[in-house]
Formats: sequence, C-alpha cells, structure tokens
Amino acid sequence: MTRPPAIMFQGTGSNVGKSLVVAGLCRALANRGLRVAPFKPQNMSNNAAVTVEGGEIGRAQALQALACRREASVHMNPILLKPETDTGAQVVVQGEVFGRMRALEYGRKKSGLLAKALESFERLGEEADVILVEGAGSPAETNLRAGDIANMGFAEAADLPVVLIGDIDRGGVIAQVVGTQAVMDPADGARVKGFLINKFRGQPELFRDGYEEIVRRTGWAGLGVLPWFGDAAKLPAEDALDLRGGGAADGFHVAVPVLSRIANFDDLDPLRSMSNVRLTMVKAGTALPGDADLVILPGTKSTIADLRFFRDQGWHIDLAAHLRRGGAVLGLCGGYQMLGKAIRDPDGLEGAERDTEGLGLLDVETVMSPAKTLGRTAAIHAASGAPVEGYEIHLGRTDGPDRARPLFTVDGRPEGAVSAGGRVMGTYLHGCFVSDAFRAAFLESFGRQAGNLSYAEGVERILDALAGHIETHLDVDAMLNLCSLQGACPLDTLRG
Repeated sequence: MTRPPAIMFQGTGSNVGKSLVVAGLCRALANRGLRVAPFKPQNMSNNAAVTVEGGEIGRAQALQALACRREASVHMNPILLKPETDTGAQVVVQGEVFGRMRALEYGRKKSGLLAKALESFERLGEEADVILVEGAGSPAETNLRAGDIANMGFAEAADLPVVLIGDIDRGGVIAQVVGTQAVMDPADGARVKGFLINKFRGQPELFRDGYEEIVRRTGWAGLGVLPWFGDAAKLPAEDALDLRGGGAADGFHVAVPVLSRIANFDDLDPLRSMSNVRLTMVKAGTALPGDADLVILPGTKSTIADLRFFRDQGWHIDLAAHLRRGGAVLGLCGGYQMLGKAIRDPDGLEGAERDTEGLGLLDVETVMSPAKTLGRTAAIHAASGAPVEGYEIHLGRTDGPDRARPLFTVDGRPEGAVSAGGRVMGTYLHGCFVSDAFRAAFLESFGRQAGNLSYAEGVERILDALAGHIETHLDVDAMLNLCSLQGACPLDTLRG
C-alpha cells in the first residue's frame, strides 16, 4: 500500500489528551497552509456527529475536522463502537450500522475490519497533505495486541511512525512512558519515534530531569512538554467521564440527569459556555436540584434501559415535583421519547421488553423500528421563527396529539412536541443550542437574556489559541519530519 503522509499519536492510557493534542495540531498545520485530515481507525463513544455523507463518526473527529477547516467525513473514523450495555455495542462501519456485537464477538471479528479502516485512510490521503492519526486507549494493553486495529496493529498495517503522549497530571508519567516501552513488543517499540508530556501544571523546568530520564531510558526523542490548557474545558467533550457542570451560581439553572448510556451530551456545551447559565450534571444517587429552572433529559443510546435507570434513581418523583414548582422540562432525542406515554419496541431492538410505560408528560408515543434516522437538519423554532441547524440520529418514530404543538418545523412539517401548558418540550434535533438565534429565543422565553455570544466563534477562537499553545511548547517541525522517517514526506515537500 502507498500510504499518505501521516503520523500516529498514541497514549499511555485513556483520557491522556490525545484528541485535544490532535485537534490543536490540526489547526496549527492548517494555519501553516497544509491540507490536514484527522483519522481514528476505531473509536468507542456514544457522542456521535453526523457527517457530510449522512453517516456518523465520533464527536472528537468532527471537532478535529473543524480544526482542519474541512467537512467531517465518515472516513475520518471508519469504525465507531457505540456501547449499549456493559458488554455489547452497536458497531458502525464507515458511517453505517454494521451490527450489534458483544465484546468477545467483536474481539474475534475486529481484525476483519482492518481493510475498511485502511480503505478510509487511503481515501483521506487523496485530498490531504498530511493525516494526523489518533489511537485509542493505549498500546500498553498488550493483551489486546492480537488483531488490534486501534493502535499498533493499525500503525503496523499502515507503516506509520508513532508519537506517545503521557499525562503528567495523573502522576507517574515517567513510569507511564518507560513502562509502556517495557511491555511492548520490540518491533512496536521501534515504531515509536518520540514522546510528549501533556497537562503540565507549574514551571516546566522543574520537570527537566524527569524529561531527560525518559529520553535516556527509552531512546525516544522528546518532542516537548505541553502545559495545561484551561480552555480545553470549553471545547466539546467526547468522553462521558469529562461531563461537568459550570456557570454562574445565580444564573438560569439547568439540571441534567446523567443517564447510564448518555449520548450526544455536547448538546449542552453552548449552555455551559454562557456566563448567565448554571449547569448542574446530576449523578446517579443524587436528587434533581429543587431550585432548577429547567431540567433537560439528554440523549441516550438505550432509551428503555435508561428510562428504567431514571426511575431507579427516583428522578421521576423529583421531576414531578419540579413541574409542580413551575419548572420546565426539555427532552432531547431519547429524553424526548422518555417523556411520552409509551415506548413500543415490537422487534426487541432494545431488549426483551416490548412495551414500556413512559413518564407521561407529553401526549405522544414512540415506536422503535430498525431503520435509523440520520442526517443534518435545518429547522425553524415554532415559537419565535428563529432558524436552527442541527442533526438527527435515532431509532424510532414519535407521534401523538402534542405533536400539533411542535417545538420546531422542518420544511413546514412539525418536529418535536410541546405540552398543552407549554412547560414540557421534546425534540429529536441534536445540536439545536449551537444556533445562537434559537438559544437566545429559548432563554428569552424564560425571561433571561442570552447576550451576543456566538458559540461557534468562541470554539474557533479556542482552537486558534490551542494551535498557538502547541506551536509554542511542542516541536511541531520535528513531528512533521517524522513522516520522512518512513520515506513518505520530507518537511520541505509538505510546506510546498
């Protein structure tokens, strides 16, 4: 295979900041005038984005595409695993549902998907000067090396140089990096050409001796120490472990129950970014706050199971009390389905339970069906006329009398539903709060001002700041030159 110029970034563990580093490098190289593309052969996330082709990929790759100033494509994340239970997931291949598999079954079959990942990688290379590849988890998980397509297995198949990222914030970073080399197969270790240290707090010179010890013990090139980037928290998160609240203590209070299979939770990011909104993520075992103005039921990968989870926490009782106090409720996608009178699953798509009683707060019912609704959507907010852009990604169809009062209209057709009293709302439209005009109209309906903050412009500013942060602290030229170690792309050629 003639591969496109590329470099792969792997981590000493999960959540070490691989996605953020790649996003920053994407913007830095785009600012240098290069055509850059992000790529992650295999991702596991319920936070998905809809691409230009109408398929789905992990949210992190969509953010990285934005950093590259290009449209997101299914080929940027050809294998997406969307967990439905602790041991099983929906498998999405090149944007389309491939099937449902338990972990052991997928472990046996994943090597057969390598050809799809390589195909997507090559297709990206046709329109890119350089591809920045992100691994998943860690190559130190040597028990997963056989049949691997996420880390060293893909690096070997595509003949890629690798940079290892260590996370000093979690402690023990010398052991992280040196220990990763110690457990790796020597051939895999030889593929690693350098390392960088992420999330450093304090004075970098205090780590000089530790940095030099890693160089001495591994023989790998040190590519820099990246200080903590505080504004990373303002970018869309991919991992549910990163879910956080925030905002003004006296702001418009939005409470969000954290469902066990919460999905597309970046819906909340535009609200979190506002100085006059207080966002509370309510964890299991904790009551919904009594002073909330609005409760948002978020999306979920498993609506029926998470409805049961919702009731198990006693949140249905809290929600009824919230409404008695005059509060409002908004359901997004799976949360919208929960608000209805019933969820019917005649084909058993979500398990053995065929008919499930909903929360009964909207006069609608949902019928699950195998066909997935997937696509970008332009809509109008019915109450204000504000334009809205978002995306749909769900199983099931929802209908009933409350649909006569839609939250949005799409080409004149109703989308979503609003209760007769107007305080319970539901929609399938993810990403609606990104639209500044709708976000302003929605908050103004509660007597709150949204200000003139543009969420999209804010994300662009943070990506540019992240790119500058990376250019200042990491050896970007050395990373580009690593491509030529495999005979692919001398730096001068890349600069064109």
